[in-house]
This record gives sequence, structure tokens and C-alpha cells, in this order.
Amino acid sequence: MSGQREEIILVHGLWFGAAFMAPMARRLQRQTGLPVRRINYRSTRGELGEHAGRLYDFAQQSDATTKHLVGHSLGGLVILKMLSRHRDFTSGRVVFLGSPIHGSTVARKVRKIPGASALLGKIQHDLEKGFDGFAARRECGMIAGTRPVGLGLFVGGLGGPGDGTVALAETEAGWLRDRYELPLTHTGLIYSRKAAEKTAEFIETGGFRRADA
Repeated sequence: MSGQREEIILVHGLWFGAAFMAPMARRLQRQTGLPVRRINYRSTRGELGEHAGRLYDFAQQSDATTKHLVGHSLGGLVILKMLSRHRDFTSGRVVFLGSPIHGSTVARKVRKIPGASALLGKIQHDLEKGFDGFAARRECGMIAGTRPVGLGLFVGGLGGPGDGTVALAETEAGWLRDRYELPLTHTGLIYSRKAAEKTAEFIETGGFRRADA
């Protein structure tokens, strides 16, 4: 393989695994022509720093010189943690899919439910806190869902509009280069053809096109 090629790495979210990212991987590969790899990690069995270390090691397993990162939900926080630790990480754009960078209201509310410690495991504190203090040194985009159907319905809401699991306000940050909203649920963000198209668009151009642009 040429050392000059680009690739895309997908990072799944809480309770998911690499297999759940397969539809997104196929679509991104078709739309960008780039190879796509999917990391697998046990989201509740480690803290954010452990997952970030695993992502860094996984990323080093190829000779691609440009590595674009796409993270769904918790996966976005894993990416942020990894990039904050490894400031010399290879170039590439980053796309977040419904990542609660300001911390998750749902995670804080789940704490009140009996058995929550088993449900969220070691990652609960990191989910509640988020990872807002990121000094972006690369182009980062956020795709957020606006269809309010998800875990939030069972724990008392998100405190505002969102995708049913993550509030829109939790997906906003001044260091994001661009942000785009789609009428999707939290899980729908990884299965939607439109979300894949917008992800590919950001990877290729560093922004999201608007219909009226």
C-alpha cells in the first residue's frame, strides 16, 4: 500500500460495536473512494483515556498519511481525547455524529436509575462531563439529529430539543468549523444515507453545503 494514501476511521458509540458501523462504512467508501476501517472497543469497560489509547494504537496500524476520523456519540469524545493527547497525530478531518461534547444530560439523569452503574460502567463520568476544552488544530464538523425519539424519553427529557438522546446544545462548540442538523434520531445518524452523504462531504471539502448556497 502507498504511504501517501488517505483513509477513514470510524469510532462507534456507547453500547455499540464496529459491526453497527458497517452500513456507514460501505456508504463512505462508495462516496469517497477511500478505504474505511472500524475500531471496536468495549465502551463501558474502560474510561475515556483507555479508549483513546486504543484508538491511537488502532490508527497506527496502517501507513496512511492522512487519517480522517468519524465518531458517533461517545466515539466523538474518544476522538477528542486521543487528539488532545497526541498533538502530532497525522492530518485529517474529523466528523462527529451526535457527540455530546458539552456532556450528556441523559447520562446524568440515568445515574438516578437503579443499576445505572452497570448500565454505563466506567465511562459514566466521562459521558456526564463531555470534552469541551478542545483546542482544534484541524477541521472538525458536527452532524446533529433533531428527531426527539430515544433514551431521553425514559429519563425525563434532554432539557431542550435534540435527537432523543443528545440535546442540540450539547453538540455545539465555537471550535467546530461547521455544523449541520438532520431530522434523525441518535441511532439514525449512523444508518442514514443522508448522514453518510454529509459526512463524506465534510471529509472531502471541510464544510457542509446548504441547499440555498
